[in-house]
Amino acid sequence: MKQEVVVRFPPSPTGYLHIGGARTAIFNWLFAQKTGGKLILRIEDTDAERSSEEMIQGIIDSLKWLGVTWDEGPYFQSRFSNEHVAAAKRLLDSGHAYKCFCTKEDLDQKREEARKRKAALQYDGTCRNLTPDEIAKKEAAGTPYLIRLKVPPGEGSVMFADIVYGIIEKKYEDIEDFVIVRSNGQPLYILSNAVDDIRDRITHVIRGQDGLANTPKQILIYKALGAPIPKFAHMPLTLDPKKAKISKRTHGEMVAVHFYREHGFLPWALLNYLVLLGWSTPDSREIFSKEELIEAFSLEGINRANAVFDVRKDDPKFFTDPKAISINTHYLRNLPVEDIEPYVRAELEKAGIWDPEFEGTRHDWFLRTIDLIRSRYHITTDFATLGRAYFSDDYPIEPKALKKNILKHEGLKEWFPVLADRLQAIDTFTVEEAEKVIRETADEFGIKAGILINGIRAAVTGQAVGPGLFDVLIAVGRTRVVERLGKGVSFFE
Repeated sequence: MKQEVVVRFPPSPTGYLHIGGARTAIFNWLFAQKTGGKLILRIEDTDAERSSEEMIQGIIDSLKWLGVTWDEGPYFQSRFSNEHVAAAKRLLDSGHAYKCFCTKEDLDQKREEARKRKAALQYDGTCRNLTPDEIAKKEAAGTPYLIRLKVPPGEGSVMFADIVYGIIEKKYEDIEDFVIVRSNGQPLYILSNAVDDIRDRITHVIRGQDGLANTPKQILIYKALGAPIPKFAHMPLTLDPKKAKISKRTHGEMVAVHFYREHGFLPWALLNYLVLLGWSTPDSREIFSKEELIEAFSLEGINRANAVFDVRKDDPKFFTDPKAISINTHYLRNLPVEDIEPYVRAELEKAGIWDPEFEGTRHDWFLRTIDLIRSRYHITTDFATLGRAYFSDDYPIEPKALKKNILKHEGLKEWFPVLADRLQAIDTFTVEEAEKVIRETADEFGIKAGILINGIRAAVTGQAVGPGLFDVLIAVGRTRVVERLGKGVSFFE
């Protein structure tokens, strides 16, 4: 019988979910979906001083927003501390670990001596072969101790086949007897993580490349506990354009999932983009539906080269990687308008310009308007900024549009009121009739129709560009168009 695939995503709640952690979660989720396996969410909250309920909820909310689902959990690592301690005791009892009574001062001195000899800075095994009597005397004297795992002696090595990086080998002589329990009795992460993976029957460990260095030590723990060893797949790091590792400390909230949620990204667009950071298909495809992505995903498609995420702190338009913006733009303009509607509503509510009629008597108009204006937008916040004039009478005039399309043509002081009266007088306010009136008025005044068209657009929407003006006028509505043109004189005051 084929073994069920079980993977896990184990975030530490010492901060928000950043894009590197989100990518790890996504890869695990996709692999579970592809194989019909199971994803476990495990909150590794053993750092009590830095963990918080707020951060835990933030991580869970970000995962749900992205659409990453899990089958078990969230489990909390701190609640299994007794199991971690029990595992350390089993390792002591079986002779795979030992108590180390060396003080910090002892270890500092050994490191200094090794440094002077230009030797490897490794623990020299002073306490490895203490006799039971020697151990008993130190315990009776109340001497604190660590617990170290015994690395097998001799010329052997730890070898494993990483799915991404291939065969990895680490000689025993290059691994010191490493600490698995602190002197205060608290197990270290390297032990707790392995014990949790054994309990949860993890078959594949999919994580960042920075976990690769610890893998040989974790394999030694698996072997010492008599547990099966999972398969490993380490993903490349996510770097900024200067080749520095993306981190909360260095890049702040601009690498947080919630930052992109708040700044107008659609969840699937962000997920789609994050998958492409370090993974690709043979045909270099970039746009996927959920079903297509699950079908296409494989661990073998993960690249070894580090991925680059372009954080642009000083660019007000493209505040992040242009490819991310491009993918979001694609979905914003091509998804069914009903799928976009909830995100537009959220932006209008946040901006204080939501009208209950948009989901009531004006719902059809609301959907048509979203569909009309989204062809020019990149992020959902654009609906409440660039598109504010469609949903509210309180909207700004873009300075360039005011200067170039209105103030440059002083005759608009007279032409705007005339146009307002003529548009009001149309029997049926349609695209065809509105265009006819505007072009005939331009001919009457002996000016190019473009002067009126550009001036009207700036006055009615506050923008210099947008969809076809005559469609815009119908979307804004006759009453508002007439009112806004009637007030056109005020631009020249």
